[in-house]
Amino acid sequence: MPEAQSRISPQFGSSFSRPVWIEPLLGFALGTSGGLLQGMVLRTSLLSGGLLGAAFGLAFGLFFARRATSPGAGLIWGLGSSFLLWILTAGGFFHLAGVARYSAMMFQDAQGHFSELVAYVLCLGMPVGVGLGIRGGLRSSRPGKKFAWGRAIVAGGFAGTLGGLIFGNWVSSGNYYPLLVGFGELSSRRVTISLHFAVALLIGVTFGLLFQRDVRGYGSCMGWGLGFGIFWWFFGPLTLLRLAAGLPLDWSAEQGTAVFGSLVGHILYGLILGVAYATIDKIWVRLFIQSDPLNREIESPGLHVLRSLGWGAVAGLIGGLASLPVMIATGVLPKVAGVDTSFVGFRGLVIHLSVSTLIGMTYGMLFRNETTSPGSSIAWGWVFGLIWWYLGPMTLMPLLLTGVCDWSADAASALLPSLLGHLIYGAVTALIFFLFDHRYTRSLLLDPRTSPRELRRLRPVGTPAPALWLFALSLGVLLPILLG
Repeated sequence: MPEAQSRISPQFGSSFSRPVWIEPLLGFALGTSGGLLQGMVLRTSLLSGGLLGAAFGLAFGLFFARRATSPGAGLIWGLGSSFLLWILTAGGFFHLAGVARYSAMMFQDAQGHFSELVAYVLCLGMPVGVGLGIRGGLRSSRPGKKFAWGRAIVAGGFAGTLGGLIFGNWVSSGNYYPLLVGFGELSSRRVTISLHFAVALLIGVTFGLLFQRDVRGYGSCMGWGLGFGIFWWFFGPLTLLRLAAGLPLDWSAEQGTAVFGSLVGHILYGLILGVAYATIDKIWVRLFIQSDPLNREIESPGLHVLRSLGWGAVAGLIGGLASLPVMIATGVLPKVAGVDTSFVGFRGLVIHLSVSTLIGMTYGMLFRNETTSPGSSIAWGWVFGLIWWYLGPMTLMPLLLTGVCDWSADAASALLPSLLGHLIYGAVTALIFFLFDHRYTRSLLLDPRTSPRELRRLRPVGTPAPALWLFALSLGVLLPILLG
C-alpha cells in the first residue's frame, strides 16, 4: 500500500503543480494586444477590439493550446480559429438563415467586412497561435526528439530558393513578380530579381522552421504550402510590402481584388515550395538521419510506385465519372476540353476522363499514407481538387490553349462553376483510393514484420490537419467569390 501511494502521489503532485493557466493567460495577453492593434489599424473602438481579442486568446488557450505543439501547428490552429471567429461574427454566419432575396445583401456585407478578415488573421490568429505554439514546443520537447535547426533552415532555404527560381523563370517573362506585388516600382530589373529571391528565401526558411514536425509527405507538404501561401498573401502584399514601400495599409476588398493575381501566384509558389521542401527534407533524412540498413522494405520501391499509380488511375477515373454531371450541367466540360466547340460530345467525354485518370495517378503518388479514415481522405481530396482548380483552369489550361493565363479576379469568378466539379472529383478520388489503400495497409498491420513501419507512416491523430482544411479550403474557395 505505501508503494502504491508513492507511485500515485508524484503523478497527482505533477498534475496539480503543472501551471495549467499559463496557456490561457498567455493567450489572453496576446489576444488583447492583437485586438488593440486591430482597433488601431481599422480605426475602430479599442475597447471592443481589446475585448474581442482577449476573448479569442482566452478561448484559444483553453481549447486549442494542447493542439499547438509547435509554432507551425499553433499558427495553423490560430489561422483556422481566427477565420472561424470571422465567420461567426463579421462574416455574417447567422444571416445565412435568411431568404434567397437577401443573398446579394449578404454578399456585399461580407465584402464590406473583408478588412476584418485580414485583421483577424494577422492580429489575432497569427500572434496567439505562434505564441502558444512556441510555448507548446518548449513544453513537449524531448531529449531524443530535438528540433533540427540546421535541417529546417537549410532544407527550407534551398526549397524557397528553388521555388523562387522555378516560379521566377515562369512568371518573369512578362515582368510580373507576384511575390512582390504591393511593393511598387524598383530601380532596375536586377534589384527586382534580387528582392524576389530574398522574399522567396524568407518564405522558405520560415516554412522549414514552422512546419518541420508537421509535414510528412508530398501531399501534406502541398497542403501546408497552399495554406502558407494564402497566409503570406495576407501578410506580404496586403501588409508588409506596403509598409516597406511607405504606403498606408489598405485591407479593403477593393485592394484585395486589385492584387488578386498575386494570391494565385502565392498559392502556386506555395505548392512548388511544398514539393521542393518535401524532396529536400527526405534527402536530408536519408543522408544524415536514417542509418539502419537492416530495416528494409518488404517490397521494392518500384512495386510501391506501380501500386499507387494503378489505384490512383482507377480512383481518378471514378472521380471523373462522378464529377461529369456537374461539369455538363454547368457548361464547363467544353471549356475544360478545349476552346473549340467541336470538342463537345464523345471527344470531350474522352478527354475529361483521360485527364481525370492522369490526375488521379498524381494523387496516388502524392497523398498515400496521409489518411487514416474516410473523413480525412475526403478532406485531403477537397484540398487536392482545390489545388488542381488553381493549377488547371486558372493556369495550365489557358497556357496550353492560348499561351497566356489570366489570374484576375474576373477570370476566377468566371471559372467558379468548375470549382464545384473539382471538389467533387477530389473527394470521390480520395475516397476510392483510401478504400484500396486501407485494405492493403490493414494486411500489413497484421504482419509483425511490417506493422511498426506502417504505423510510423500513418498520420497520427491530433495534428493540425483539421485546422489546415478549415483555413485553406474555406479561404481558397471564399476569396475568389468575395473578390471576384
